[in-house]
Amino acid sequence: MVEPGTPSMAPTISGASDFSEDGLRDAYRLMVLARVADERCLMLQRQGRIGFYAPLMGQEAAQVGASRALSPGDWVFPAYREMAVALARGVSLKAIFDQLLGNADDAIRGRQMPNHFGFREKNFVVASSPIGTQITQAVGAAMAAQRRKDPVVAIAFFGDGATSSNDFHAGLNFAGVFQSPSIFFCQNNQWAISMPRKRQTMSATLAEKAAAYGIPGVQVDGNDIRAVYRAVRDARARAVSGHGPTMIEAEVYRFGPHSTSDDPKRYQTDLELSAAKARDPIGRLKAELIASALWDEVAEQKLWEESRAYVSRTFEASEKATPLDPRSIFEDVFARLSPRLAEERADYDDRAREGALRS
Repeated sequence: MVEPGTPSMAPTISGASDFSEDGLRDAYRLMVLARVADERCLMLQRQGRIGFYAPLMGQEAAQVGASRALSPGDWVFPAYREMAVALARGVSLKAIFDQLLGNADDAIRGRQMPNHFGFREKNFVVASSPIGTQITQAVGAAMAAQRRKDPVVAIAFFGDGATSSNDFHAGLNFAGVFQSPSIFFCQNNQWAISMPRKRQTMSATLAEKAAAYGIPGVQVDGNDIRAVYRAVRDARARAVSGHGPTMIEAEVYRFGPHSTSDDPKRYQTDLELSAAKARDPIGRLKAELIASALWDEVAEQKLWEESRAYVSRTFEASEKATPLDPRSIFEDVFARLSPRLAEERADYDDRAREGALRS
């Protein structure tokens, strides 16, 4: 397995002073909020209060750093563990919890499985479950922007396993040929579910795969928020200036399970996990802030306490929201209800009345 920070054949990018002092503190607060919400979602699924969840623990710096380098008009095509990206784009935590529950406040009205949220007003596209499909979708959006002469980019977030998918090839091939304003952001968390990175590809790095498509690939320490920010900032500038796409490999480590359907103890060793947690991106940024006299332990304790209280309050509000009306299943397909759907809705209403009478 290639460990984060290992020298490679791909170009690497190191951190630089790209955040103001306030910006760095804000980014840290956001990373902590994402961690707290992530931990709570795992607990909620185990309690049976939500049905499914894919955690992001260990990938906070990669997601927040990348998001901070984007513009509001850019298009985000996530996988299914990009909650920190959504929060960084300005999505409210309640909107995310509403989607996990599928209540009446859910923007997509329960039409997607949990953890597959999307927010049109933030140009944050609904996630797809199949591996890598967001890559080709992002290239299509980038090509549309290119033809419209919109000064925006489309960024696709995906994991190391997706670099072995059909859509990775098709997406990067189109992007390379048409020089689309695309950013391919691979969070190499070392595991494609239970498949270690060293067993799913023989490439020395994942970033170097981009060369086959005429695309520059860079490798960056995904635990370093400054380095991630700089890589995405430079890739975005390159794309909007008409110089085409870039692939970024951010090396991170997935601290938790692939999803709540997974047991990582069956394939991750305690020694490996312990070594990865020693490079925890949150601990790293905290140490930097304290060393720069921008943070202290009093502020640290207050942040974690307030974040946990906020997450608890927000989920309680979502849990108390009105349940989604089952009759909504007949809506959102046609502007005018088709005769067949009208018949099915009437049948549903008859059955609902019969059930109410029996009860």
